[in-house]
Formats: sequence, structure tokens, C-alpha cells
Amino acid sequence: MFRFLYNRARKIKENLEIQKKIQRWDNLRRMGMHIGKGVNLPMSTWIDTSHCYLISIGDNCGFGDLCVILAHDAMPNEYIDATRIGKVTIHESCHFGVCTVILPGVEIGPMSVVGANSVVVNDIPPHSLAAGNPAKVICSLEEYLERHKKNMKTLPLFPYKEYDCKYITPEKKKEMLDKLANNDGYITGGYTAMIQDNECLVRTQ
Repeated sequence: MFRFLYNRARKIKENLEIQKKIQRWDNLRRMGMHIGKGVNLPMSTWIDTSHCYLISIGDNCGFGDLCVILAHDAMPNEYIDATRIGKVTIHESCHFGVCTVILPGVEIGPMSVVGANSVVVNDIPPHSLAAGNPAKVICSLEEYLERHKKNMKTLPLFPYKEYDCKYITPEKKKEMLDKLANNDGYITGGYTAMIQDNECLVRTQ
């Protein structure tokens, strides 16, 4: 009985959190912000709501927790009685690691990846991997993906439907820990599962 009530309460909480996200996205769109379809925009992503109509996010973008998107800079206000504002254009299929800060006046080309804790102060060209403070291009997206594909031929692979937190057993946790003792690995099939089974992340419509 307790298990049933716990699962029921958890499901209600999850549904409320999803509705809260959807309401937030709707509010931002009503204020003039462009948010494309299939965007992973967590509640912890801080949006410059006072100037959100200057921000555009294309389809299928993803943001790690605690990212910040700014369209204004009020730091010189006391000294020159003026605040800098600028458009932020994020094209389709861009992905940002946790705690990335995107400053006003930048354009991020389609299919670009920005590493965690980066500060984006200048434009990033399409098909790029960038990181750092300030964020700088490290390599092309193609080179970045090729590196991962090469690693996947020798490093341990863990199927999503067996090793994601929703499915993993104590035995598989131990197996994963053993296999990752001296190297990294990859959980595979998560994006496919999200598309096929409508699970994983809640994304914009």
C-alpha cells in the first residue's frame, strides 16, 4: 500500500513539474521570446526575462542545468547612465554544458556544442565545439564526433534501457563501476529512446 501511494505521489509531482515547465515556456513566448520545438530548457536555466524578446532559441537545442542567457548588461549603468542590450540568437541543434553563460549580442551557429562552465562573449560559427572563458572554438563538430566514435570502438558501452537510472539494477551498477575503474564509457541509445518512447527529457512543443 505504501509503495502504491509513494509511486502515485511521485507521478503527481512529476506531472506538476512538467506543467510548470510548459507554463514557463508559454509565458516566455508570450513575452516575445522565440523558443523552437524539441528544446530541452530546464527550470534552472536563467533567462533574462526583462529582455527575453531579444532572445531566440532554434529547434532541438539543449541546455545543462544552471545555464544563463543574458540580453542586457547593466554594469556600466551607474557610471554612464546606460545599459547595454543585444540580441542573442541560438540556431538549431546547439547544446550547452552545465553553468554556461551566454552574454548579450552573440550568435551561435547551428549544430554547435559549448562545454560546461563556458562564457560565450563572441559569436560561435556553425558546426563548432567551443569552451572556456571566454569560449573559443576548439575544433569542428565533425572532429569532436569522430573522436567519440573512435573511442566507442574500444571503451565500454552501456545500453540505455539497461543502465539508465530508471532501469539499472544493483548488479548492473556494480558492473558499470568495475568497467569504469580505469576509463570512461558511453551510455548508448538514450536519444533514440527519447524519440521512440517519449521518455527522457521533457522538451518544448
